[in-house]
Amino acid sequence: MNLVESYYRLHHAIFNKTDLLSGLGPLALRLFLVPVFFVAGMNKFEGFESVVEWFGNEDWGLGLPFPTLMAGLAAGTEVIGAILLLFGLAIRWISIPLMITMLVAIFTVHWDNGWQAIHDLQSWGANQNAEAALDRLDRAKDILREHGNYDWLTEKGSLVMSNNGIEFGVTYFVMLLALFFSGGGKFFSVDYFLDKHFNPTKK
Repeated sequence: MNLVESYYRLHHAIFNKTDLLSGLGPLALRLFLVPVFFVAGMNKFEGFESVVEWFGNEDWGLGLPFPTLMAGLAAGTEVIGAILLLFGLAIRWISIPLMITMLVAIFTVHWDNGWQAIHDLQSWGANQNAEAALDRLDRAKDILREHGNYDWLTEKGSLVMSNNGIEFGVTYFVMLLALFFSGGGKFFSVDYFLDKHFNPTKK
């Protein structure tokens, strides 16, 4: 028995038993994305007029056509998508418009800011603005230490400089892409039980 075969037999013996719980992977992705999209969609509905103005304004907004329709579609897709993700229903179908929503956000809102969501010179993807942005952050911290209660201000978390790059949007897109190909997963989705009911020959 050669090394490759030994590896395969060991791999198969250990991980073949995990197939029963393979639905935990898609479930984890779904549950992670539920609050992301639900909160984003509800925030759009609650500030709908402002969102429509931002979508349509060519000077300081996105300059999208049909801004009322686009805002409604974005908000509705996110809220309905979150509900479907929660129950594992129509996962492959809803992944498509959610991925489109992410692509629109990536290319219209975040693209010009590069990769990082938060400026960090020590991490991959720092853009040309990172050093200057972090210099300003250090200056802001100095001002707060001198004139404010810095310990109280940072007691619940550190101050950071937002970059608003594509990092989060791409992360959500990749998660949705994985769900598009995997579906809702075994045992933990409505889609699984529908498939089991109408296609009983499928395991």
